[in-house]
Amino acid sequence: MQQASIEHPDPRLDVTDRHLLTLLQANAREPVALLARKLGLARTTVVARIARLEKNGVIAGYGVRLGQALEENVVRSYCFISVRPKTGAQVAAALKRLPEVEELSAVSGVFDYLALLRCSRVEQLDALLDQIGQVEGVNHTQSSIVLSRKIDRRAALCQ
Repeated sequence: MQQASIEHPDPRLDVTDRHLLTLLQANAREPVALLARKLGLARTTVVARIARLEKNGVIAGYGVRLGQALEENVVRSYCFISVRPKTGAQVAAALKRLPEVEELSAVSGVFDYLALLRCSRVEQLDALLDQIGQVEGVNHTQSSIVLSRKIDRRAALCQ
C-alpha cells in the first residue's frame, strides 16, 4: 500500500492544479484568459479545472485582501488564551462575535487557543484584551503586539 506524500496530501492535485491555486491565491480576480496564458493551457481547460477544484472543495471561496494603506495603520496582536475545562466551544463562539478577532486557532501546549487580533489603535486593542479576559470560560490570556512582519507569504503573492 503506497502512502500519500506529505508535501502533496491530495493526489487529485497535479502540478498544474497547484500552480493554478497559487495564481488564484495571488489574485482571485485574474481573468481566466490571463491564467490560461500563464499556465500554457486553453481557456476552457482552466475554467474546467477551476470548476472541478470548487466542486471538490479544494477552493472553498474567494476573499478580499486589504491594501497596504489599510494594513499599515493597524495594530496586530497575537493573544494566547487558556480556557477552563469544557468551555472551549463557548469561548470560541464568544470570540467569533468579535470582529477584531481575525483568526482563532486551537493550539497545543499551555494555552488552548491563539487569536490573531486586528485593531485600529492601541487603546482599542487594550479594551479588546480586557473584553476577551472577561469572556465566560477564559482562564488566562497572554498577548504580544506585532511590531513588524518579517515574512508574510500571503502578502508576497500579491506583489
